[in-house]
Parts: sequence; C-alpha cells; structure tokens
Amino acid sequence: MSATWRVHGLSVEGYRHRQSGVPCQDAWGQAVSDAVTVLAVADGAGSRSRSDEGSRLAVDLATEHFARRAAEPCPPGEAACTLLADAFRAVCKEFLHRTGGEAYDFATTLTVVVLTPAWLGHLSVGDGFVVLRAGRGRDGERLFHLLPQPAAVSEYSNETVFLTSPGAEDRVSTACVLDDGVDGVLLSTDGLAQAALGGRPPVPNASFTSAVLRSLDIPGADPEEDEDDLAALLRSDRLTALNGDDKTLLRAVRT
Repeated sequence: MSATWRVHGLSVEGYRHRQSGVPCQDAWGQAVSDAVTVLAVADGAGSRSRSDEGSRLAVDLATEHFARRAAEPCPPGEAACTLLADAFRAVCKEFLHRTGGEAYDFATTLTVVVLTPAWLGHLSVGDGFVVLRAGRGRDGERLFHLLPQPAAVSEYSNETVFLTSPGAEDRVSTACVLDDGVDGVLLSTDGLAQAALGGRPPVPNASFTSAVLRSLDIPGADPEEDEDDLAALLRSDRLTALNGDDKTLLRAVRT
C-alpha cells in the first residue's frame, strides 16, 4: 500500500433539501500524516435537527483519532482491526462528550478508510459504503470490489444505525485489506447507492465507479472546473431520479 494518494471529495445537497432550503446533512474529511491517509464520510439523520453539525463533527473526530492511532506501526490483520475499533470507541466517546444531552439531535452515520504503507483499514456504522479498484479481468478491464457493509438491524427493517445509537459498537463493520494492487478508493453515503451499486447482493457499478475514479487519475487543467463538473453530475436529473437525498463522493487514487 506504500504510495501517495490524490484525494478529492464533494458533498452536495439533494433535491429535497434544495427545494426546502435545508442545508446538506452529509460531510466528508481527510487527514494525511506521514505515510497514512485517512478518509471519512458521514450522513446526518434527516429527521434530526442538528444532524448537519453531527456529520461534520463525526468526520472531524474520525480523521483526527484514526490518523493518530494509525501513525504508530501496526501489523495487518487482527491488530489492525483492534486499532480501528479502538479509534471508533474514542470517536464515539468524544462525540457524546461534545454533544452531551443533545446527542440524539446530532445523529449521523460514519464510514472511514485508513490507507497505511502496510494495509488498508475500513470501518463503517450505518449505510455508507466503500468500493476499491484493484486488479484487471481477463479482457484487461478494471475490477471493482465492494467492502463489507454492516448487517441490517433485522431482516425486516431498513432502520439505519447511527454513531449515537445504543449498541452502535456491535453494529460496526470492520475489515483489513492486504492488496498492493489497490489503486483507487471510493467512499460514499447512501445517496449514491443506486448509482454506484447494483444487484442483490449489491456489487459495484463498474461504469459509474470507473468514470469518477478515471477523472481523478487524469485531472483537468482547472481544478475548479473539475469540481463544477462533479457537482453537476451529483446534482444531475439522472442521479436525482435514482435518489433525491444528499450525495457525497470521496475519491482517492494512487499517484
């Protein structure tokens, strides 16, 4: 995994929020410390009054705590998963301390990826998702891999687990990946699930993921124009028809 990474993220308000004047309740963040890059996205609960603040706080705390712990040498496998779980507990503890008795109003999901020289770590609570680009198929096409997502609360429930939910630590999905072939990472909130994933069980939509990572592989001459193009895509009628929620796209490619 030893590499430098080009990172770009963007959150845009969904159609429903644009119509009602509600601010975007998604957030993203990154931290780079020595050879470690931490990426995080969060989706504030639409029904909670301060969830936009909650998602921002979650990614700020996640990038801080995960980067601090991952800066120390750690072998891959079980030790790395323990590191991720410890960082998550630290985030939850400080989040609850900062929000106090109003924590319910700040409810948010959280998805984190840690890129270190030895391993890639992933931790998620809620319905965010991560897709990796690694390897090629028989015809030379790029391959994309969806990392494990947290299990549903129950077979018959579409309830989302939040950072502040009781028992959130038991609803976390954690993984450690060892693959030098990983050269692209995409994190997103559920607003892009229908565009980026398909099928049952879900698998990455290769055309969408390939396009958004390729545009970061070879960025244009004007970064502001690139950002405007991505924002236009996320707000497009085509994606809005699939999902009217806020949308966050956080991308990293190996340079």
